[in-house]
Amino acid sequence: MIKVGIIGGAGYTAGELIRILLNHPQAEITFVQSSSNAGNLVSDVHTDLLGDTEIEFILQPDFSKVDLVFFCMGHGKSKEFLHKHTLPDHLKIIDLSHDFRLKKEGNTFVYGLPELNRELIRTSTRIANPGCFATAIQLAILPIAAAGLIKDELHVNAITGSTGGGQEPTPTSHFSWRNNNLSVYKAFEHQHLGEIAESLQQLQPDLNHVINFIPVRGNHTRGIFASVYTKFDGTLEDAQKLYQDYYQSHPFVFVSKTNPDLKQVINTNKAIVYLEKHGDKLMIISVTDNLLKGASGQAVQNMNLIFGIEETMGLNLKAVAF
Repeated sequence: MIKVGIIGGAGYTAGELIRILLNHPQAEITFVQSSSNAGNLVSDVHTDLLGDTEIEFILQPDFSKVDLVFFCMGHGKSKEFLHKHTLPDHLKIIDLSHDFRLKKEGNTFVYGLPELNRELIRTSTRIANPGCFATAIQLAILPIAAAGLIKDELHVNAITGSTGGGQEPTPTSHFSWRNNNLSVYKAFEHQHLGEIAESLQQLQPDLNHVINFIPVRGNHTRGIFASVYTKFDGTLEDAQKLYQDYYQSHPFVFVSKTNPDLKQVINTNKAIVYLEKHGDKLMIISVTDNLLKGASGQAVQNMNLIFGIEETMGLNLKAVAF
């Protein structure tokens, strides 16, 4: 049994992580830490877990009692936490923040996108879980990068649900503003562009084409709908074979021949990818749940890989069709 701890247990990603781990046959939650909720029941904050657990938030965890810890803190907090605490050598870490995703001198974390780095993840002890937008967008374009076929700029439009902004209310996340509304933010400069570019260059080292990314705040709660297009010399059948071959060994990515919608992936760790050819351009649609394949579900997928158990274990989650 894998003994697991969670640091920063009060947010959306932590809530989804707890829900998954409570039903994981080979994982046991040893502690859930929260500075602001210590002493309260986890189900007082994550109310969907009422009746599922009697775990209480704690303030000071004992890291010697766990095999792995998930960091579910805000961006910048994980790096700060590691500067202030000495963790046991045996302890494995999966960080869900932005802090260690980019390659920098002294960064020992492996970028945790299984469809890119599965074998590296299996032998690693520190994993930087990818961003939600980055996951959906990369799954749309990894196969053409792996084939060295990105020959022009990439154009990306992606819409995310309000949970992508975290649990703490902001002027652009509360219901009365978000409902029946759309808005663009961080156009061409979103923070996930760095990790996307690094992954593509890992597969296609000579890549020097711009990624034009327009992120959109959607009026739904969860889910990312990304559409990408770029020039592609082959036929639609060529592209479909390329994508089927690339993803055939990856259990959570499905190449669909019918145009997908968000409800097919909500509450699952799935990603659905769909292709169309228009003239000399290939359009790719990629849909994911930002809290699962874009965060907590992928984190558990990485945990499974690290500990050498079935990659899909504990992640047989069912989509919400209606």
